[in-house]
Amino acid sequence: MPSTGTPPDWTLVDIAVPSCPGRLPGVSMAGFGHRGRAFVDMAMVAHPAVSLIIDLGEGEGLVYDVHGRREKGSVFVGLLPGALRAGGRVGECLQVRLSPVAAAAVFGASTVLTGTVASLAEVWGRDAGRFEERLRAAASWDDRFTIVTDVLGRRLDARRSVDAEVAHTWRRTFTSRGQARIDGLASEIGWSRQRLWSRFRSQLGISPKRAAQLVRFDHAAHLLAAGHAAAGVAAESGYVDQSHLHREVFAFAGATPAAIAAAPWLAIDDVAWPKARATVGA
Repeated sequence: MPSTGTPPDWTLVDIAVPSCPGRLPGVSMAGFGHRGRAFVDMAMVAHPAVSLIIDLGEGEGLVYDVHGRREKGSVFVGLLPGALRAGGRVGECLQVRLSPVAAAAVFGASTVLTGTVASLAEVWGRDAGRFEERLRAAASWDDRFTIVTDVLGRRLDARRSVDAEVAHTWRRTFTSRGQARIDGLASEIGWSRQRLWSRFRSQLGISPKRAAQLVRFDHAAHLLAAGHAAAGVAAESGYVDQSHLHREVFAFAGATPAAIAAAPWLAIDDVAWPKARATVGA
């Protein structure tokens, strides 16, 4: 997803994060308020989490485009959504990131976790409208974060939770930055490689190998955005060489490492998600 278009002027964006983060394992959130309501057009970069983007602004709001399909307002963005762009007038929005394990417990069927971009109403039904109304009526960002925590907490369903072995494999994949070998992970949980592959894919909607590639790409993308040279990023992130990094980055983002280094949504990740790098693997 090339980072072309008009990114936000981050000096005009107020970013709020929860004063007490981590109340729900595998869930992180941040609020964004653009003082200038400027028009933006930018690509979104693949992330190893399922995202809810809740539009709290007035008027036109953001429009999301993926493969020619357009969604307006609040959206659900699954893993590997494809070439996703966001454009429109930026007001206020709240973004929630859920690890695949947390998302499976909240949303159930793995089919919605991967390759999906849909309106929040399409995924949640009438509850989505009530959810948005409560968030708009809240007096502060902390009140909004509390509402999200309460709503998601009530939607958590042990019957929809993934196997403990699958959850362990995701956490190890995330904490190893995608470099843990699948055979080794299977041995850790006492499963065969085939069983791990089958259960992981059926419950999280992505294969263990693809999950590792996504996590590794995410780590490399943040190193690139921090100004590190591509050759060093390739070595640290576990790629065979710089050309391997280039191929993987292009496969996930449709862009070169240089373009990813300038991706506007990565520019403020450490501000908006100060704890997420450690907790989204839960």
